[in-house]
Amino acid sequence: MNIVNEGISVEERVKLFLVDDDALFLKSLEIEFQENADFHIETFATGELCMDRLSQNPDVIILDYHLDGLVKNAMNGIETLDRIKECKSDIPVVLLSSQDKIEVAIRCMHHGAFDYVVKSETAFLRLQKIVTSIFQTRKIQKELKWYMDRM
Repeated sequence: MNIVNEGISVEERVKLFLVDDDALFLKSLEIEFQENADFHIETFATGELCMDRLSQNPDVIILDYHLDGLVKNAMNGIETLDRIKECKSDIPVVLLSSQDKIEVAIRCMHHGAFDYVVKSETAFLRLQKIVTSIFQTRKIQKELKWYMDRM
């Protein structure tokens, strides 16, 4: 995945937030992204911790659907998604879940998720493709705006 060119400063790297209460899955996801692109990654075990850092303006947030494993009464993924969209509606949020149910995916999309990925052995490959498509779309939108502004 070639999203970020080598030689880009730390401030210009793609900022990725990973939010999951499963510490093992969270760490493996962080390692996969670090090994495959030059990201600035921040990880969070709760939606509340993610919200506390939202002012850092991440480029993409990957968020677990269930976030109730560590802290009782913690916000779940949908609640966190809703709060993110209230504050920063332009940040693409991809929801992750171990539930392979169409109803869950539809619910996530209705709440403004960019996409929904089932946790599996191929989840990282799917996430990689989604993140790549987010940046390809942004590039095309910028180019289109540039051309439209000149007309």
